[in-house]
Amino acid sequence: MGGCFSKPKPVDVKVELSLLDKEKEVDGLSPNGKASPFADCRPNGALGHGSDDDSTPLPPYHKPRDYVEASVCHVKDLENGQMREVDLGGGRALLIKEHGEFSALAHKCPHYGAPLVKGVLSKGHVRCPWHGACFNIATGDIEDFPGLDSLPTFQVRVEKDKVIIRANKQALQSQKRSKPMSRCSAVINSSTEHYLFTAAGPAGLVCAETLRQEGFTDRIVLCTMDRHPPYDRTKLSKSLDNTAEQLRLRSLEFLQDYDIELLTEKEAMAVDVKTRSVTFEDGLRMEYRRLFIATGSRPKPMSFKGKDVRNVFHLRTPEDANSIGRLANNKNAVIVGTSFVGMEVAAALTDKAHSVSVIGIESVPFKKALGESHNEANRVKFYMMNEVSEMIGHHGQLKEVVLKSGKVLRADVCVIGAGSVPSTGFLKQSGLHMDSKGFITVNKMMQTNVEGVYAGGDVVMFPFPPRNNKKVNIPHWQMAHVHGRVAALSMIGQATEMKTVPYFWSAMFGKTIRYAGYGDGFDDVIIQGDLDELRFVAFYTKSEEVVAVASMNYDPIVSRVAEVLGSGKTIKKRDVETGDISWLIDKGSQ
Repeated sequence: MGGCFSKPKPVDVKVELSLLDKEKEVDGLSPNGKASPFADCRPNGALGHGSDDDSTPLPPYHKPRDYVEASVCHVKDLENGQMREVDLGGGRALLIKEHGEFSALAHKCPHYGAPLVKGVLSKGHVRCPWHGACFNIATGDIEDFPGLDSLPTFQVRVEKDKVIIRANKQALQSQKRSKPMSRCSAVINSSTEHYLFTAAGPAGLVCAETLRQEGFTDRIVLCTMDRHPPYDRTKLSKSLDNTAEQLRLRSLEFLQDYDIELLTEKEAMAVDVKTRSVTFEDGLRMEYRRLFIATGSRPKPMSFKGKDVRNVFHLRTPEDANSIGRLANNKNAVIVGTSFVGMEVAAALTDKAHSVSVIGIESVPFKKALGESHNEANRVKFYMMNEVSEMIGHHGQLKEVVLKSGKVLRADVCVIGAGSVPSTGFLKQSGLHMDSKGFITVNKMMQTNVEGVYAGGDVVMFPFPPRNNKKVNIPHWQMAHVHGRVAALSMIGQATEMKTVPYFWSAMFGKTIRYAGYGDGFDDVIIQGDLDELRFVAFYTKSEEVVAVASMNYDPIVSRVAEVLGSGKTIKKRDVETGDISWLIDKGSQ
């Protein structure tokens, strides 16, 4: 999504939002007041749009039996601004009516499978209710992240006031599609310069895929210190039994099909900007024409005795997660740190371990991010305002964790989730500008101070438009996707400024917290709902404006707020203090 945030003028959001819920029934109507029928079978009611499956005349190998067609409703069954999930016999689709025209596309978000009918429809796109990804309703293309795939779209026509959808069966079943991508036209083993990424998380992968989607045909090389292809690291702490293959973002075959070279277990040791080269730990030296750095973070160093004791983990890999789950089975687990990762691991272990204890230096978990107004599950014992003094083992295996207060906790496995620092030590002599904490400073195009070098993800401080382009670090999974796309377009001279609303989520104790915005420095929290019933929404305010929102069991309000903030509007503190937030709830879906 291109464009840039400017300082928005305060507006009455209640009035502005009325158009988001229900568009006036004017556009697209014939003189007799009825929805204009389509003379031909047109994808999503507009010529020239749709997925690869349905946007062009059928090639010879697309036989009629590959398609399903069904009458799904009457034209008057949906008002403008409404969505409905419909059954075509061979699968389900999302039917949308906006500006008097109908669109049909896949009904599940390809990221985690959220039902899009429960999301937010606004101005030509639908936003996922769970994690905020946006999709164009005419083309199905993903417009905001997280996620890599777009949606297939289906042909819609109106006959005798009946809405008829025609869909490719395979697309209907898959519920997702990849954008068309080019391949490499260079000699793969040549010594010519190429685009080199010291990254293999979402930032690097989105950057590589965006280049191919835009027709880039030179070499692309992804280098990662991990032993696996890119995988969904956010799931490691939520479920401890997933394998790397189950978590893969893309298969090896996919990367090979589009000539995205992958080098695993390659840790960068130095960057020489004069010779435009990167040297790796194993001695390999690679030259680049463009370099994208998204090396992520590493665990924050801690000071305690007994660091050689086994069964103490920093959760970094699928193998770590699997070992933690196995060692904690009916045993005693200790979690050091109340980060989201630490608390998610604690929650994941409550049904496995004999006991789970959490050690934290804050008075309550998540105090900095969420404030103090929240509850925790009673299946975990907390030792707040404490630090670890020593890890004690027996025959090298962890047995006890000693706190500085003198308290001794029985422990068969320990997970340290006490924060992280940017993994940028290898850049100290590179000449790249970094702040005192090791974050790389970039401009709004994700460019560093060195020509041809870009950076994104957890390692960067970047200008954030809603805060008057103040340099911030937002280490969210979703933001890494955005950085990758912005960097790719900048690399090929199609610079676009960032327009997104930070969005993250955390799942623990059977509940999911959703959060959107940038709440750093908030000075008040307005709670609506019932904390005891775990159904609430929290508005984080700075001065008189809402800067972020969190919720539990209150979908799709976080996506709704993200939609409002993403459009450049402001939400005033007074608007959420009244107790009536019905104006923020999406009433358009069925």
